[in-house]
Amino acid sequence: MMLLQTILAFAVVLGVLVIVHELGHYLVARWCGVKVLRFSVGMGKVVYSRRFGADQTEWAVSILPLGGYVKMLDARDDELGDISPEDMKREFTRQSVWRRIAIVAAGPIANFLLAIAVFAGLYSYGIPEPAPKLRAPAEKSVAYQAGLRGNELVTSVNGEPVQIWNDLRWQMVQSVINKQPVRLEVESPVAGAPDAKHIQTITLPVDSISPNELEGDFLGKLGIDLARPPAVLGQVVPDGPAMKAGLQQGDRVLRVNGAPITDGLSLVELVRASPGKNLEVDVLRNGQPVSLRVVPDEVNADGQTFGRIKVEVPMAPDMVVAHHSLFGALLKGVQKTWDTSVLTIKMVGKMIIGEVSWKNVTGPITIADYAGQTARIGWISYLSFIAFVSISLGVMNLLPIPVLDGGLLLYYAVEVLTGRPVSERFGAIAQRAGIGILMTLMLVAVFNDINRLIS
Repeated sequence: MMLLQTILAFAVVLGVLVIVHELGHYLVARWCGVKVLRFSVGMGKVVYSRRFGADQTEWAVSILPLGGYVKMLDARDDELGDISPEDMKREFTRQSVWRRIAIVAAGPIANFLLAIAVFAGLYSYGIPEPAPKLRAPAEKSVAYQAGLRGNELVTSVNGEPVQIWNDLRWQMVQSVINKQPVRLEVESPVAGAPDAKHIQTITLPVDSISPNELEGDFLGKLGIDLARPPAVLGQVVPDGPAMKAGLQQGDRVLRVNGAPITDGLSLVELVRASPGKNLEVDVLRNGQPVSLRVVPDEVNADGQTFGRIKVEVPMAPDMVVAHHSLFGALLKGVQKTWDTSVLTIKMVGKMIIGEVSWKNVTGPITIADYAGQTARIGWISYLSFIAFVSISLGVMNLLPIPVLDGGLLLYYAVEVLTGRPVSERFGAIAQRAGIGILMTLMLVAVFNDINRLIS
């Protein structure tokens, strides 16, 4: 069932992105008066097609699902034969260089517009996200050394306001890429004054984090983590270790074996690491201290052994819903799309010069896996994933590689500067080189995908 869901989720992502991209080319071509012969979703042999419109454009589905194309009337195609004088005016190469630039650039631009629309819709709807509230860091961590002690609410990063945890993480990612320290504006409660807030600026060095670590828990390596609620016990399962020890719903766990318990997550982590061991648990019950002894059950699963005491422990972070006006959401969508595009370009540049590993190149298997995962999480995560992949597709298509849109745009830029088009011989050689580059990238991506599956 999960495999089927993953395949369907991937098919929807791929179909939407290809159709949007090719519609960009198609609509601008029609607007510029160019005759479109075929609109294909997929590559290779056509398996289904129908013709519509005054030009009898062929709308087709082709056998290879990775990609698509818009075939325009082009005098360079031998199979076209003689072109009538009426159609010659609508032939692609007869258009001005600026019209050709507009047609070619329209595909990637359509991908960026899709991302902007998705982000704007999500921001306008309101996305429930964890609040940027920090958990107490370990004493040897970078965060602790910088002055963070836990329970701080981050209000801005590097001068940019943050409302949700993803805003915080995004700004941290950019600081790691740019190799710049992070400046956190935080506020924390003042003891004895519940309405007062202590505001301070924390400078957090990130030079210990490599860009290669951004896919993992790089925040955790710095000591940055989500704040969790106190370890106040929920429902106690009958006949479990917790009930046998005398623990009750509503007990607040203060210490285990003398070690302070700062939140529910720290209690769960300690119990999981202590299968079959005696644990001295100090709790606060109705304002009175109570000491108990509990022995976690030994549980074996997936080749691992861990402890469990069968009691509910709250670990969900504080959640906020960030709403924006329609105009504000649109601005946020534009900013998010721009920032993501710039970050993608920087990552590509760092891969070229060797600062970022080529292991970060992902292929269709990884994309399909992420599509399935986000679809199972919920529609908000799935739509966000579509937007991010759409941005990646737009950026990658603008790279100056022959056979991609960016390669054609490079040709046209040369034509604008020199006043004459690139020679057909040079174009043919460059196209073969571009195919070689793309095949190499595809092999690297598939290799990385397989390596992720077996590792």
